[in-house]
Amino acid sequence: MLIAQLTDTHIKNAGRLAYGRVDTAACLKAAVDALRKLDPQPDLVVLTGDLVDIGSAEEYACLQAILAPLPQALVVVPGNHDEREAMRRAFAPAGYFPASGFLQFAIDDYPLRIVGLDTLVPGQGGGELCAERLDWLARTLAERPAAPTLILMHHPPFATGIGHMDRIGLRGREAFARLLEQHPQVQRVLCGHLHRTIHAMVGGRAALTCPSTAHQVALDLREQAPSGFRMEPPGFMLHRWHDGVLVSHVANIGDFAGPYPFFDESGALID
Repeated sequence: MLIAQLTDTHIKNAGRLAYGRVDTAACLKAAVDALRKLDPQPDLVVLTGDLVDIGSAEEYACLQAILAPLPQALVVVPGNHDEREAMRRAFAPAGYFPASGFLQFAIDDYPLRIVGLDTLVPGQGGGELCAERLDWLARTLAERPAAPTLILMHHPPFATGIGHMDRIGLRGREAFARLLEQHPQVQRVLCGHLHRTIHAMVGGRAALTCPSTAHQVALDLREQAPSGFRMEPPGFMLHRWHDGVLVSHVANIGDFAGPYPFFDESGALID
């Protein structure tokens, strides 16, 4: 199974720029074009939150129009820029969101079980896994303890060292880590929010953040560093499940020179 992960697309209404500078729609169109050129094609595309910028129905319509050329099924979880009910309505035809409450779900249709978590706290940049959400996760993981499982969530369950982002991080991450310790079937926790690729171990399981398809949070590990972003290369991730092993790759979006051969036609290393 091959899974493509997009995150932090921050789509605004047509013609609007994020932060007065970033054409997030053009960035996502470039990501969609890159995905369509992949061989082999992903079996599934997941989006780990901040799909749109202010959570309006109009923004979700713009998002879906840009994603429409993708033939794969889409699986999405909310981020702090999303609006729960507008997102529920936009993706209701997919059938995996519950009719009310948190946007949490389990999908058992693939070689990897897909579990989506809702870390959204309306009106706040930070996220939370409260007792209700954690209880749901405990029950859901206990249902199929032998099924290799992928968890999707927006806010990463670890501190990153990027101070201004950690201050809008995830509450409840300690309890989440203790829960993961009891469930070795969890192969990976895929996150967004940081607009960068970051890796940590949480409860003995690998957790990753994915680069944004648009702007990237500036890498500044000073505790009081100012918040800001850079127009570093946008990207997405590919997660390959094969022979019981999950391997994750980062793909930059853009037109880069190459590929060039290492060896000439005789098989000799090119000097």
